[in-house]
Amino acid sequence: MKFSNIISLANEVWWCIQTTFRPTLVVIIESPSLLLNVKRLSAISFYHVWRIWGDGANQARKDLKIALVTSHAHGVVLDIGAGMGHTAQFLSKDKVTKYVALEPNALMHPHIRKKAEEAGYIEEDGTFMILPCGAEAHELISYTLGGDHKVDTIVSILSFCSVPQSEKAIERLVDRVLKPGGELLFCEHVAHKRSDVRFWQSVWTPIWTTLFDGCRLNRPTDVYIQRLPYWQPFPEVDAKGGRTGIWEEESDNIADEALFFHQVGRFVKRDV
Repeated sequence: MKFSNIISLANEVWWCIQTTFRPTLVVIIESPSLLLNVKRLSAISFYHVWRIWGDGANQARKDLKIALVTSHAHGVVLDIGAGMGHTAQFLSKDKVTKYVALEPNALMHPHIRKKAEEAGYIEEDGTFMILPCGAEAHELISYTLGGDHKVDTIVSILSFCSVPQSEKAIERLVDRVLKPGGELLFCEHVAHKRSDVRFWQSVWTPIWTTLFDGCRLNRPTDVYIQRLPYWQPFPEVDAKGGRTGIWEEESDNIADEALFFHQVGRFVKRDV
């Protein structure tokens, strides 16, 4: 693996420290007890990063997000780790009846609400809801939505990387929250297929996790999703002409040594 690729995250880490130091220090001065809560400090730090980076990150792979989300999201949509609410702009109002934004970081909520309203989803008419919890809280999600199997589409754009015990969380979401016939749409950075790149992903992960609110570079999210027993057998193209399984041509090439290795996919839950 090239040395330039190994140290490629150094600039991002330094930029993050510079960007978040002052606002995070102000919060600590106002509430010194936060020094005992590393997780909360990480969430505050990440908010200030994403407030600047979010729009740019949203523009990356925009055509892919349209092909994945706009084309297939329907019914009640659960947006995992909604962040600043950028997923809302990719939802088709003709097909999506309700946008449920799952975001435990309350600092993000005003931004989600604004993006949702711009896309035509508002709380007053029941087409929009924010759930202030993480994807691991499947029982709370089901309870809030009125029971099990109330979601037609689960969308995760660069979010499962930050979910605690994500393998278990994904399994519970698909089993308990997603309707039979419902879809899981994802675009995630995951553990690389090459062992040498995975090694350096693991070296960087402790630093990255601390600065970016739990984000793990070395998480094999695509593997967790593929091996779940709930999916319909997936041909390359389904009866409606939509691609299922991992979208190989949209995923990163294995020869690429980038520490951010992306996989993209669409999976349909089998009917009971």
